[in-house]
Amino acid sequence: MSQRLVATGLSRGTRTHPEHAADAVTQALARAGVGHANGVLLFLTPDYARHPEPALRAAARAADCMQVVGCTGAGVFTEEEWVLDAPGAAAMVFSGRVRLTLPASDHADPRPVLSLCTPSGLTADWLDAAAARIGAVSADLEGEGPFKVWSGTRVAESGCVESVIDGVEGSIGASQGMRALTSPIEVVEVEGYDVLRLGNSSALNALTSALPVAVRKMKRLPWHLIMGGVTFGDPSTAIREGRYRLNHIVSANSKEQSITLSHPLNRGERLFWAMRDALAAERDLRAVIDHTGEALRGEPDFALLFPCMGRGPNFYGNRDRDLELMKERFPGLPLIGIYGNGEIGPLENGNHLYQYSVVMGLFRALPA
Repeated sequence: MSQRLVATGLSRGTRTHPEHAADAVTQALARAGVGHANGVLLFLTPDYARHPEPALRAAARAADCMQVVGCTGAGVFTEEEWVLDAPGAAAMVFSGRVRLTLPASDHADPRPVLSLCTPSGLTADWLDAAAARIGAVSADLEGEGPFKVWSGTRVAESGCVESVIDGVEGSIGASQGMRALTSPIEVVEVEGYDVLRLGNSSALNALTSALPVAVRKMKRLPWHLIMGGVTFGDPSTAIREGRYRLNHIVSANSKEQSITLSHPLNRGERLFWAMRDALAAERDLRAVIDHTGEALRGEPDFALLFPCMGRGPNFYGNRDRDLELMKERFPGLPLIGIYGNGEIGPLENGNHLYQYSVVMGLFRALPA
């Protein structure tokens, strides 16, 4: 059997058995054609969050390797399938010249840093590193926890772990996939979290007049699908190039004609109104996959994919189009990921916590 440097495995069942982790690793080793791993990326469903240690030890024994890194997610997947409704484990094994190592203490290493954390472990200082991060925030479907991350088969009490995949080069892309309802408009009047005027219009009128007719006619507007986007750099190309951060709507005040956002803005910033939309998300991810692949300058050997738990099968109607698009573009490519509670990736000159987005990484092994 020919050897592969990276391969995946997935196991699911009706009960929370540590053997699912071992089975996923064993499958991956068999596909790689190796007897042991240099490192294991292990993702577990929330069923394991209260006591993941037996599964971590089982994975380490199966891999003959103590470098087991990962977290619990609302669901897990590989290029084979996704698991959201049952206990399960997804594993990716690294062998040969590809291995998991610790990043430099000053994060000066130019390689991407695999970054996983719990909601309480996520801090601005940790996110704000010199190196480009790629990863996700641990999640479950109810948002109640517990949430767990681990490294070296041990649960990280700090709530965050990081690792570098040695022996590869990578390219990272992020798809926010919003349907823009307006172009970026200058913020003219703002008071803290309350946006009063955009350009020559009130904030609320600028939004409602841009909504699709069918949405405007609803008795109650679907505020959970509508949000603002704050652009960076040239506003004329920012939406197309994904240079924006989402700012969620907290409330609308019809009397003041204002919109209250989750993060304060400054006068002079540019804001556009947008909606979550499956077709727009699919179209944007196609473009991001192509761009990320071109930036890699060669065919990838494996991929990491971190979609928001608000996407996936629940967003696309019991199909995960994000996963399907990756498989269409790169058939047979080993791929692993979780549905998380926030996606971590680069934006402009730093790292960013995305929401309702997909962060992806393509990696190829360096020549021996």
